[in-house]
Amino acid sequence: MTRSLVIATGNAGKLKEIQHILAPWQWQVHSQKEFKVNDADETGLSFVENAIIKARHACAHTGLPALADDSGLEVDALQGAPGIYSARYSSLDGTGVEATDARNNTKLLDALREVPERQRTARFQCVMVLMRHAADPTPLICQGTWEGRIVFAPAGENGFGYDPLFWVENHGCTSAQLEAAIKNRISHRGQALLKLTEALQASPVWRQ
Repeated sequence: MTRSLVIATGNAGKLKEIQHILAPWQWQVHSQKEFKVNDADETGLSFVENAIIKARHACAHTGLPALADDSGLEVDALQGAPGIYSARYSSLDGTGVEATDARNNTKLLDALREVPERQRTARFQCVMVLMRHAADPTPLICQGTWEGRIVFAPAGENGFGYDPLFWVENHGCTSAQLEAAIKNRISHRGQALLKLTEALQASPVWRQ
């Protein structure tokens, strides 16, 4: 049975990845933008809190089940920053300048300018939340983690966000140099979605 599902994001790159990964599961996937739903205010202090806020917001405004993720980059040399503020990293200095991928990457490289290679360890985190409705008391929650390190200069044209700076040791390249199919299989988002689909198969609620 085909189900309709709204993805609680305005990020085109993130939406494309999720749609691609969910394609085999017969979901009729919609962006919240199709319903003119604005982004929720991310007032949580953790990835899981923000993902729940976004999923509940999308459910409330569309009446459909909603899938939300909150994800970001944790850099050990920066005590876990930019973390939950990854998408807004370059707009946190009070200047009012809007954050972009390019500005975020530039700010991160500047922050790590004096940090040697062996200390540039980092990881992408992703928390996925699937809610049946806005009052769902038992949302499905899954997490994926992708270990790597930050390079000294961007490389690659694929992906989005910090992908050009994130070195994937097993493949000898940055995330932005990976083919989409490979990235979707091994990334933090791919891992979280795999766990989510496994949870869906095991859930009597979602099998109905």
